Amino acid sequence: MARRRGITTAAVVAVALVAAGGCGGSAHARSSIGAGISGPDDLRASVYATGLEHAAAFALDARGRLWVATAGYDESSDDGLYFVSQRGAEPVEVVSGLHTPLGLLWYRGSLYVASTGKVEVFRDLHGTRFASRRTIVKLPAKVGESNGLVATSDGRILLGISAPCDHCTPASKLSGSIVSFRADGSDLRVFARRIRAPIALAYYPGTSDLLVTMNQRDDLGTRTPGDWLAVVRSGDNWRFPDCYGQGGTACSGVREPVAVLDPHAAAAGLAIVTGRLGKSVGTAALVAEWAKGTVLQVPLTKSGDNYTGKASPLLTGIKNPVALLLTPTGRLLVGDWTTGTIYEIAAR
Repeated sequence: MARRRGITTAAVVAVALVAAGGCGGSAHARSSIGAGISGPDDLRASVYATGLEHAAAFALDARGRLWVATAGYDESSDDGLYFVSQRGAEPVEVVSGLHTPLGLLWYRGSLYVASTGKVEVFRDLHGTRFASRRTIVKLPAKVGESNGLVATSDGRILLGISAPCDHCTPASKLSGSIVSFRADGSDLRVFARRIRAPIALAYYPGTSDLLVTMNQRDDLGTRTPGDWLAVVRSGDNWRFPDCYGQGGTACSGVREPVAVLDPHAAAAGLAIVTGRLGKSVGTAALVAEWAKGTVLQVPLTKSGDNYTGKASPLLTGIKNPVALLLTPTGRLLVGDWTTGTIYEIAAR
């Protein structure tokens, strides 16, 4: 997540580096597309909702309402869960007093929320209150930050968990991993391991190809790597902290990332677009970089069991983007963590 709280001071460093620019050059003619945002001429931007400071995760329910988890920067933040019934509507708080909820998933009529040390499931919404709230996964103390959630095609749920440090070897096998569990929380197992910080998880539509945004180490000075967008498969070992993309024996057996993003970028939200957001976007992964104020575009080309792509800026003018969501109508929602504004990006 953008703040990288508890594992590094990268966010502080990254803010100072924003002026250094983003990945690569612009792939398109860029201009003002509305709402203070710059991007390709065939897109338009508008404000979808306001008043959601520290928006960190999105999910849509069966009625098409946008659910938003807010997660502040420090441990004393009063985090909450809201819904926005439609464009322009006032956010409605449903749950308060959460602790760093960074993962949201509506699945089989229930809302799954990943927060510090646990995953909870909320059921039976009546008005603005859930009748049932239950912790289904309890993680060890200091295991690391709980991040994105995604449902698999076989009825399981995946959760990304950061390492609790910048470059140590974590004590728990759950730290710096993606874990898998049944919808009731049982049968918790490691899906992929030794990833410093797997933040957002998304399947390429119609496939079992899981793409993940990964925050990388921040202690290496001029050798500091860029964050990654990568395909992760069951059983993968990404060899954190020894491998950070430098090659050689330290990275033996580690899959090449789909794209290298900016260093210190605090890469966060991820959306996979397959032609429904205009010609300038095409088929691509979109990645929010909190520290750079940029939404990157990574065109995706299949290469064996992997993808290749080069990141370039798609949207600028958003102070600190974190949450991304592609709606069923092909519009992109982007949450600005700092201002609390949610933007809607659509093809002209």
